[in-house]
Amino acid sequence: MNLKLETVKWGIIGCGDVTEVKSGPAFQKTEHSELIAVMRRNAEKAADYAHRHSVRKWYADADLLINDPEVNAIYVATPPGTHAEYAIKAMQAGKPVYVEKPMATSFAECRQMLKVSKQTGMPLNVAYYRRTLAAYLKVKELIDQEIIGQVLTVSIVLHKAAEERDRDPETHANWRVDPKLAGGGLFYDLASHQFDYLDFLFGPVTEVKGLAYNQASYYVAEDTVSAIFTFENGVTGTGNWCFVVDQSVEQDKIEITGTKGKVSLPCFAHGDVELTTEKGIERFNFTNPVNISHNLVKNVVNSLRGEEECISTGESAARTNAVLEEIVKDYYISKNINGKKQNNKGSCRID
Repeated sequence: MNLKLETVKWGIIGCGDVTEVKSGPAFQKTEHSELIAVMRRNAEKAADYAHRHSVRKWYADADLLINDPEVNAIYVATPPGTHAEYAIKAMQAGKPVYVEKPMATSFAECRQMLKVSKQTGMPLNVAYYRRTLAAYLKVKELIDQEIIGQVLTVSIVLHKAAEERDRDPETHANWRVDPKLAGGGLFYDLASHQFDYLDFLFGPVTEVKGLAYNQASYYVAEDTVSAIFTFENGVTGTGNWCFVVDQSVEQDKIEITGTKGKVSLPCFAHGDVELTTEKGIERFNFTNPVNISHNLVKNVVNSLRGEEECISTGESAARTNAVLEEIVKDYYISKNINGKKQNNKGSCRID
């Protein structure tokens, strides 16, 4: 795509919690980037956000923001249930889109977004910011330099205790465990980061099988998931996720094993990269940006200026949606929840 913007003038649709520190300020701190306008359906909250973050314009109507002539790029930071709708409207209005993760609630929606991106020539990028963080890049460096030899397997374990908002999602308006808004449960929200990162390391998943259950009955979405998968390069993997364990047994670990050692790191807790070889154990510590998506926002801005390729695209993000959907589809079919889960028909490819 040949779009080249001199200054990227952003409008944010959905200025909720994720934009307060993780992402929103990065649009103002990045060179050749300006945050022009924000939108939230609650006008009072939209105005408050604009005032606190020194943003000149605010809207309570997404269409008004999308069609603001001063805005030339859109960041969609709503829950996934409206990602496709707003992204498609923005691209059809001639504006590139940067959308929160997961890309959409279904693989079918992702494919429609990609179709519109191709038709309009508008770039479509997704907020998988781990691709730009130092710890995750260090792991990629160790793998690429074959410090652990040929990679054989990868293991994901994510066990978390249920928070109060998970135990009573209606009272706390927790969209993350509402399949209609999130695509699935916390598995969709969190495992999406893990699978996208592994896609970054090893390429597309070509085969995946999964089992999903609801053990605690706090909500209708899955709360316990197991999966096995294989990547295009032959690396095999396993994953285990549970979001209703006791706090005393919480775990967060990605472990990659090769012929000469292994490397591991947490995905959500801040911790060291740990390298184990015949020489012993070596640890690498890194500090994240204050606004954790800042590095990716810089990359997106530079890509929209025609200076470099974006590292997290709609194409790669759609592959992650396909994997998530394949893992949980039997659970949703059996419960007759979210008919969209039947659209993938066993494929983890976007072509």
